Amino acid sequence: MKRLIRKQVLIPVLAVVVLVGASSFKSDFFEIAKQIEIFTTLFKELNMNYVDETNPAELMDSAIKNMLGELDPYTQFLNEQDVESFKINNAGEYSGIGALVRSYENKLLVVEPYQGYAADKAGLRAGDEIIKIGETVVADFDDNAGELLKGANNSTVEVTFLRQGETKTTTITRGGVEVDAVPFYDMIDDKTGYIVLSRFNQKASKQTQSALQDLKGRGAERLILDLRGNPGGLLSEAINVTNLFVPKGELIVTTKSKVKKFNQEYRTRNKPEDEEIPLVVLVNGKSASASEIVSGGLQDLDRAVIVGARSFGKGLVQRPLKLTYGTQLKVTISRYYTPSGRCIQSLDYWNRDEQGNAVRNTAFNEFTTRNGRKVWDGGGVMPDITIESLKTNSLIDALESNNIVFDFATEYFYDHSFDSVDNFSFSSSDYSAFKAYAAEQNFSYQTKTEQVLEETINGDDTLLGADVQEKYKDLLLAINRGKINALDTYKDEIQKNLEDEIITRYFYREGLYRYYLKHDDAILTAKELLADNTKYSNILK
Repeated sequence: MKRLIRKQVLIPVLAVVVLVGASSFKSDFFEIAKQIEIFTTLFKELNMNYVDETNPAELMDSAIKNMLGELDPYTQFLNEQDVESFKINNAGEYSGIGALVRSYENKLLVVEPYQGYAADKAGLRAGDEIIKIGETVVADFDDNAGELLKGANNSTVEVTFLRQGETKTTTITRGGVEVDAVPFYDMIDDKTGYIVLSRFNQKASKQTQSALQDLKGRGAERLILDLRGNPGGLLSEAINVTNLFVPKGELIVTTKSKVKKFNQEYRTRNKPEDEEIPLVVLVNGKSASASEIVSGGLQDLDRAVIVGARSFGKGLVQRPLKLTYGTQLKVTISRYYTPSGRCIQSLDYWNRDEQGNAVRNTAFNEFTTRNGRKVWDGGGVMPDITIESLKTNSLIDALESNNIVFDFATEYFYDHSFDSVDNFSFSSSDYSAFKAYAAEQNFSYQTKTEQVLEETINGDDTLLGADVQEKYKDLLLAINRGKINALDTYKDEIQKNLEDEIITRYFYREGLYRYYLKHDDAILTAKELLADNTKYSNILK
């Protein structure tokens, strides 16, 4: 009798759950359909009746970008050209001029020509401003003019550019470009190997494995894996790279989403290359996404010591969804969690401040690694050993965003010469010249203190008298003077950025990595740590 009653009670409960779920789905579907119909009608009437001619494609592009702008910066609409670029980034191969080029309103700036590729052979240098491609003037081109530099192998393109105030022209023969995930590896000493992993494209795990095998063949008994500046890439490759150092079947990442099919656990699937070799992973504020999966996973499993500065803090996962006419929507589908349960997402895009900016997490939750070490969520991967020269702040970010370091490096390159990276040195007088250059540029940035002060001074409801407000203004002036002094306070951090930028101009990326082997603070610290087995083991315990 009891069993019968239990069934009778259970059936209505299940029915209610199904009914509520179906009702919710229908409500969401109706609301989406309703809004689409409103927008379609509005878009049609606007384009048909507006007083002047409209460009439907531009209006739609603007509407989509503004809509997605309310979400996170990783959810993006990809047109056909964007889709092709997305595939190239993941594949690590494309045809073009072989240079990193940044687009501005009326020019293209050559940031870095790749050694031995077409742009380098044609004589382009970092700092060159491309003003004309073929017969097309960059300033008159509405779309990204950088697309005009792409083309089939052996095709040519004439480029007009400005260098140090002088107009020059060169013809570039396009060719195949291979973007290595591991651009450099070598032995630091007779027992310590060093691998740079710069991106997580489809070559990442294979190239890392090959480099590790070669280094071990040359006597490596310990390893430094450098993920600094690595912006991430393929989730699958992050798992595979981690798998090189941990056993098969180990949980590396868990993804959680409102869509049930995106809730997944990702475990290692292969036999590791070496699960015993002592390992240090280097990170900084530009190590993001897949880099944080690897570094966070190895930290949580107590498989590696993390050295450097706090990583970027991107704990969001994207997936490209196909749309019509060859376009795609790259949409954030879930958050990812490291083995200890941490989500290292740093910025909250869903609770913004009054200016509409994402709020940085300041309340961190404590977790523990496999051995019981304390780690925290919400602010990127925190290193076990911090390197001060790798830290960043608003001043350093402003120097970068205003191209102060980049432009000074351009001037420096044409005023100095070095015959080898071993002879390179950046003197105190060179840094003084940089400070004078920075002061002349009148670049601006606002500290949090300034923001609070200005809001107080300019607030309509302030009860402060004129005398107090005048003192506040004096304080603001003092802060501005302090900004110049901050160039001395953060000399080590800024000088490292200067040296990185300048050395690359003379000796390309490989020269920079070779310079690192003898002069980089993080590498030298990691090398010393790995040579001390007791200290290394105690950190992981």
